Amino acid sequence: MRPTNLRLTFLGPSMQVLRMALISLGLGLAAGLSGCSSNSALSNSERESPEKLYAMAREELDGGGLEQARQLFEKVENRATGSLLGQQAQLEQAYIYFRQQERAQSLAIVERFLKMHPTSPALDYAYYLQGLINFNDDLGIFGNWSKQDLTERDQQAAKEAYQSFKVVTDRYPDSRYAPDAQLRMDYITHSLAAYEVHVARYYYQRHAFVAAINRAQRVVKDFRGVPATEEALFILFKSYEQLGLTPLKQDTERVMRLNYPNSPYLAQGFEPSRKRWWHLW
Repeated sequence: MRPTNLRLTFLGPSMQVLRMALISLGLGLAAGLSGCSSNSALSNSERESPEKLYAMAREELDGGGLEQARQLFEKVENRATGSLLGQQAQLEQAYIYFRQQERAQSLAIVERFLKMHPTSPALDYAYYLQGLINFNDDLGIFGNWSKQDLTERDQQAAKEAYQSFKVVTDRYPDSRYAPDAQLRMDYITHSLAAYEVHVARYYYQRHAFVAAINRAQRVVKDFRGVPATEEALFILFKSYEQLGLTPLKQDTERVMRLNYPNSPYLAQGFEPSRKRWWHLW
């Protein structure tokens, strides 16, 4: 899954006049700024109104001038502090930092926004963006397994992303961002379970069978119904077998054959010839 290229829009009906003014200003600026550089836009910004600054910032952003747009949005926030326009400018800065892959700066702005504006009409977007930043940061656990041992990977970003998306779906079920937040929550659940299974396999292959059992049991108990459960049960089955715990081995095999009667793990071991679950995304 790739992050959605979202643009922030949360101005409500009461702001329609301002919206039209911004559109008019944007159209007027298009011709006037066509021959000007981004630096000129910044140098001429000191005497402009917050509304015009916002239009200039959007002009820069639409043209790919991320850094210039961010600086203009910062000016808007400073001059329109507390207003809806100032709030929108604040989140636009977070969005730009996100586009620039500056995770720490983007998160800092979002967290500041949540503290400063607990009743803002843009809270659903703020929580969604917070989740998206952490979610994007965590996608590397699938793209770079060969570069780092799985037991060294920190899953905190994925867990924090999940909590942010959960706020969106729980508090704002009608939000335009709720459906995508739910999809990403499902993906995170699967990824965390897959991580636990790979750590369990890591321990099993090093004959740390008790540790393998603990990690595999976590998947079975905490992540029910995910694809990784099948391999987790197989790791439990093999670990009990290695430890000579015959009753537990037999119980696990029975559960596995009941829920996965055609499981390739029982026939082929740890490397069944089939796609992993994340290849479907």
